[in-house]
Amino acid sequence: PPHRSEQVGKTGQYGEATNLYSQAIKALEKNSKNPEDLAILYSNRAASYLKDGNCGECVKDCNMSLELSQFNVKSLLRRAAAYEALERYRQAYVDYKTALQIDCNIAAAHDGTNRMTKALTETDGPSWREKLPPIPTVPLSVKEKLAQMSAGNATQPTPSDKEIKKAQALKEEGNALVKKGEHKKAIEKYSQSLKHNPTEVTTYTNRALCYLSVKQYRDAIRDCDEALVIDSNNVKALYRRAQAHKELKVRARVFIIALQLLIPTQRNQTLVSKVQNTQRRQ
Repeated sequence: PPHRSEQVGKTGQYGEATNLYSQAIKALEKNSKNPEDLAILYSNRAASYLKDGNCGECVKDCNMSLELSQFNVKSLLRRAAAYEALERYRQAYVDYKTALQIDCNIAAAHDGTNRMTKALTETDGPSWREKLPPIPTVPLSVKEKLAQMSAGNATQPTPSDKEIKKAQALKEEGNALVKKGEHKKAIEKYSQSLKHNPTEVTTYTNRALCYLSVKQYRDAIRDCDEALVIDSNNVKALYRRAQAHKELKVRARVFIIALQLLIPTQRNQTLVSKVQNTQRRQ
């Protein structure tokens, strides 16, 4: 089933989408060790703020995203658009130009640069370039990394139409089983679906949800990782992976407590039994 923030964003109710992104950010801040995950969520929340016309908050979230992932193109473009709306044309120009260093084929960055050049010429005169903040230099290593990622995505095999239809039918059977609460059977259907079409991101995130329900947290994490390879902005994958990591931490704490209590005295036997029972239930 689709994540609520995706549904809300498409209907234009960006305020609620922003709240849902905030919940996901809060979860990841506590349980994720990957700063790029947080960078993506801040960037997505920034997009919601921008669509709501809240340019100040958009800039703040883009700043957070870029602190975590310095040359996130989407964050640069969203901050540039917010700066432009706030008539902070110098900062907008710098962000548009930085994005073009990363990928010279971004039409929005070309158009934005041209608009800012015109606006700054009108406001600052012929010497407008002298008043610009420094434009960051994008390292070659960053450009090469992005090129490799693009090449990797381009070489991913595409399933045939027949395989895609078969995979979709199996996924829908899995979705129906989830609604009935039959998560283990749903996992089987999703697994069959992925054999026919291993490129469908929602099948991974749906199966991850099932793995969470049956407390197979490491399997949930693996599915979320697979989903993020296909779509690095996928909120369901980011959020569910954070949930799985949180549950694994709980298990680890229980295990540590059990070790501490394993002292061969009669007084501790009741406590040890309780901890072991709790661990088995997890």
